Amino acid sequence: MAAPMELFCWSGGWGLPSVDLDSLAVLTYARFTGAPLKVHKITNPWQSPSGTLPALRTSHGEVISVPHKIITHLRKEKYNADYDLSARQGADTLAFMSLLEEKLLPVLIHTFWVDTKNYVEVTRKWYAEATPFPLNFFLPGRMQRQFVERLQLLCGEHRPENEEELEKELYHEARECLTLLSQRLGAQKFFFGDAPASLDAFVFGYLALLLQAQLPNGKLQAHLRGLQNLCAYCTHILSLYFPWDGGEGCRPPARRLRARTRRRSPTGGGTRSCPCWRAWRPWRATPCSVASSPSSGRHLLGPQAHGP
Repeated sequence: MAAPMELFCWSGGWGLPSVDLDSLAVLTYARFTGAPLKVHKITNPWQSPSGTLPALRTSHGEVISVPHKIITHLRKEKYNADYDLSARQGADTLAFMSLLEEKLLPVLIHTFWVDTKNYVEVTRKWYAEATPFPLNFFLPGRMQRQFVERLQLLCGEHRPENEEELEKELYHEARECLTLLSQRLGAQKFFFGDAPASLDAFVFGYLALLLQAQLPNGKLQAHLRGLQNLCAYCTHILSLYFPWDGGEGCRPPARRLRARTRRRSPTGGGTRSCPCWRAWRPWRATPCSVASSPSSGRHLLGPQAHGP
């Protein structure tokens, strides 16, 4: 008998099964498909077989540490949330995944890792309390530097030179992205009808973090909370697929989506006091082409926590 697949991911907090966007997206996709994973929720990336989180150890002992590749492997194992999508819906998935990364991801990084009040009172506080000694002394700062570097790459060189103008532009684009997602979802349960797809896993990962965290500076959070259908969408997924705290004891029965027939609809505060924020100049950053597309082999969130 083959060994079970094992998923290593960041532990939960803020009422979510994981506080990490990539971990949350992979966990959600696995729940959507009923993939039989043995889940290890940890706060020490060194305990992962790859030294990064999330990471999947397959039934054959292979270790995969890129979210996109983890989901690709689950699809090969017949746990495919997109099996029933039409060609048009598949194209829409790629378009919206690109939109998430280009318009929403930069502001999520800024909100949690650059904004001084949010970073000190929420992000650093959680990682410092959750991560074991002595990692808690240096891991949050290292992760912050990695995310600031990632933000440079996402912003590219065609951005305003003034930091306040840059921040204003980023948040404006993120608000437009949220509004577009709200309009696309409409009154549907999921983005392509009554059954979830991979796009839903990533949208939930982005939105749930922003919605659930108690942020002292929540400019974008306030806009999201004004979009009632997106809030209800996140609450629905959380209550339906994570009715407990995300532990392994109550896993839904595994099922292969290829064998299922599913119905779908046809249509588918200030930040400049942060040393890391002052240290970089967006107009010197690498162009946006470095940022990964949904079809590339790179993970969406960018930097992960590596052991030294």
